[in-house]
Amino acid sequence: MMTELSELYKERRELALIRLKEIASEGENEPLSGLEKAWEEYALTQAKFLLRLNDLIDTVDEERSEAEWKRINSELYDEIRSGRYETCFANPVYASKRFGEGMGRLLSAVAAEMRSAIPAVFEQDEEDLLLRMELFLEIHTTVDEWQKEWKGAQKETEIETDTQDLEKAVKSDLYWYVSDYSEIAMEKRIAQMVDPAGDFAVKIVCESDLSDPGYLYRYGEYITDNELELAKHIQDLPEETVKKMADTFTEGYRIGFKTTGKDISLKKTVNIRYPIGMERMVRMAIGNFKAIGLEPVIYRATNSLLTGRSVVANGYFGAFANQQYEYDHREDEASVWDGQLATRKLECTRNAYEKYRDLAKVHGGPAVIETFGDVPFVPASCPQGYRYSEKQQENRVQYRVQAGKMTNTYIPGEERSFTIIAFPVPAIGDRFKEIFDAVTRINTLDYMKYSRIQQALIDTLDKAVEVHVTGRGGNRTDLRVALCEIKDPAKETHFENCVADVNIPVGEVFTSPKLKGTNGILHVGHVYLNELEFRDLSVTFEDGMVADYDCGNFETEEENRRYFEENVLFHHKTLPMGECAIGTNTTAYVMAKKYGIEDRLPILIAEKTGPHFAVGDTCYSHAEDIAVFNPDGKEIISRDNEISLLRKTDESKAYFQCHTDITIPYDELGAVFAVMPDGEEVALIRDGRFVLPGTEELNEPFERAQE
Repeated sequence: MMTELSELYKERRELALIRLKEIASEGENEPLSGLEKAWEEYALTQAKFLLRLNDLIDTVDEERSEAEWKRINSELYDEIRSGRYETCFANPVYASKRFGEGMGRLLSAVAAEMRSAIPAVFEQDEEDLLLRMELFLEIHTTVDEWQKEWKGAQKETEIETDTQDLEKAVKSDLYWYVSDYSEIAMEKRIAQMVDPAGDFAVKIVCESDLSDPGYLYRYGEYITDNELELAKHIQDLPEETVKKMADTFTEGYRIGFKTTGKDISLKKTVNIRYPIGMERMVRMAIGNFKAIGLEPVIYRATNSLLTGRSVVANGYFGAFANQQYEYDHREDEASVWDGQLATRKLECTRNAYEKYRDLAKVHGGPAVIETFGDVPFVPASCPQGYRYSEKQQENRVQYRVQAGKMTNTYIPGEERSFTIIAFPVPAIGDRFKEIFDAVTRINTLDYMKYSRIQQALIDTLDKAVEVHVTGRGGNRTDLRVALCEIKDPAKETHFENCVADVNIPVGEVFTSPKLKGTNGILHVGHVYLNELEFRDLSVTFEDGMVADYDCGNFETEEENRRYFEENVLFHHKTLPMGECAIGTNTTAYVMAKKYGIEDRLPILIAEKTGPHFAVGDTCYSHAEDIAVFNPDGKEIISRDNEISLLRKTDESKAYFQCHTDITIPYDELGAVFAVMPDGEEVALIRDGRFVLPGTEELNEPFERAQE
């Protein structure tokens, strides 16, 4: 017998379907133009899309051929793909042409929210799909009533002015949808983060026949030849190769707990994040994690107004059907965001964490597999899309700080760890298999050798008061980074000797710099940050804080500065330098040069190919009070800076919930000096080559490349 709740749900769904079918079948009773015509087309498109999702949700678990799955996948994502996106209502530019900028921007955001129901179909989450249906029908009623009142009363040229009241009413519908259902959405999201009972993806990984590529489509993510070819390549690799990949990955996670003095035996779950196509390696990793007592929790990257949108995937993910679409909608929450909604979302998040408090406490943190090699994406400016106002930006910053603090309360930062590794995808080029093998070798380099060489750098840096970095050629870098004081050289050190644990591959020494006295210009000719290209990027630091910035991506200074503000500062007024590091993995650098993939490297590998400087939180964010030691037994004392120390008086001012590394590649690097108390500059690197005694082996890959 159905419960009262399920009966109510069934009734709501039936009523929604009746109305959607009516909208999908309505024809024109008279010629329409302007707003009426645009709305009829928009409504028809959204109704048919939702009906298609409803049909699919009841049959998605049926057996299908690979060809049938491919057809369904293409059908679901076709309208936003390049070529069709130009005349798609989910495109803010096109929607604004049809409805005027205000209504167009808003209805485009609504169309994107309808598309966010695709994952619900494959996870057979009927409630999630119903919420989108009811949102659309609520908006349809609002517009329909407005049209009846105003039909024929106004001129076409006055449409923008005339629709202001309508825009306000539709925005109210969207606002209350987000506010009312945030509780449901956040409870589901937190459950996905910490409860291994949510095994949708785990079943795909562990129970599928990986020799049949049809399984890739069962996620509901967009699948291209990239994912298909990656899965085939991993499937064709020798067992011992895949095992070595998985072992390096899971062992790095385990060592991360060990080196930071955390007890992994207290943890029960690990979040595995990966690109679709890596299932064979992930299956082995799951086995490894279970052997040390950790159950997997695997969840999808977010894509909804209810849980937040992002151009950076944070979960398992497929391909972007259109990266411009993702970029255009990254700030759609600006359509409804205000202080009241922020408070509501924080309340819902807290309630969800309380419900899953015990599971959150024993969650160990993420183990991440990244990919790289896709064709670089350079976004086109889209002024018609939503952007946070200055007031909204300030509110969002505070929201992120509070949300981050909450996460660290329920999943204590000082008790969790992580690891991250990256592999190329077939889109990297015709030599994909060679490159994949080369990257696999890089990911499994002898960390003991690097530990020894990097210690030579650290021994010199521990005597210094600052690091001086310069560029060469067209690189204008001239930066002085202050170091904290070492009081007991026998027991204390500035820099962490980073080997293959949390950050794979090996190859860097890093510290949290002292902000006061850190000054100068950091310049890079070409770099990718948070999966976005930056050209001719320059950042000026004054006492360790970002004081000025520019890049050469767009025609105007205003657009360039906004691009940096949105994608590096994340709407903060400024950020501190949270890390100063020297990358030592010259093997990775030479490999990238050999295959011409320097512009395709992920930051994980790119940061190891030269000095790099992070803006945002320190590397020890939320774990500054935990003692960390190098292999030589010395404690790394540079875990704080003047900003993170504010946590002791006002935690809201101590953290920014972001950390972006900016790397100067060796071929743009003039010199790196350790500056001694008397002003002497001891060269560590000169003209892109390591010159400090004990580090000369790092130049061997350069020499072999010239043979």
